[in-house]
Amino acid sequence: MVLDTPAVRVTAKDTVSVDGRPIGAAEPTRLWRYHKPSGLVTTHRDPAGRPTVFERLPPDLPRVVSVGRLDLTSEGLLLLTNDGALARRLELPSNSWIRCYRARAYGRISQMELDQLKQGIVVEGMRYGPIEAKLEKAGANSWIGLELTEGKNREVRRVLEALGLKVNRLIRVSYGPFQLGTLAPGAVEEIPRKLLKQLLGKQT
Repeated sequence: MVLDTPAVRVTAKDTVSVDGRPIGAAEPTRLWRYHKPSGLVTTHRDPAGRPTVFERLPPDLPRVVSVGRLDLTSEGLLLLTNDGALARRLELPSNSWIRCYRARAYGRISQMELDQLKQGIVVEGMRYGPIEAKLEKAGANSWIGLELTEGKNREVRRVLEALGLKVNRLIRVSYGPFQLGTLAPGAVEEIPRKLLKQLLGKQT
């Protein structure tokens, strides 16, 4: 039967072909941890010609998309998947997944000032939700650990700049239950299928 409309229910008993070639079953959902180095753009193609994350991935990796992004000078954990629908679900703020970062920032600040972020903050008209920030090392260059659930564009940099700091290094160390751990910069490691199902359940 030749279909002339997409409004057709397809079941496991049906065989679908295009131009006489059968369409295979969807690939199983897969997820990788990638340690993004600084200096790469999280995009498949960059109009400015800058090097991209996807150009640097191993050639034996299937086509993947990123779960969210890290900006050019940010580094650390970036999740990659072959399932675009899963990527979109994992990005949703409604998941309340905590993103953890370590930021090195020029300028002096106290823990009391950082505690203000627990109530959220408005920067240039943009509202950012509650952020847990801990001063790990004080000095001219302070190290600060941050936990947030929204992950808006350049959120950590903008929030810390509003407190008078200038971020000069930013590392994402975890995304929900997934950790950067000891993964070397530029390295990719697949999350085992069994663990993936345990962590994501029906989402996979």
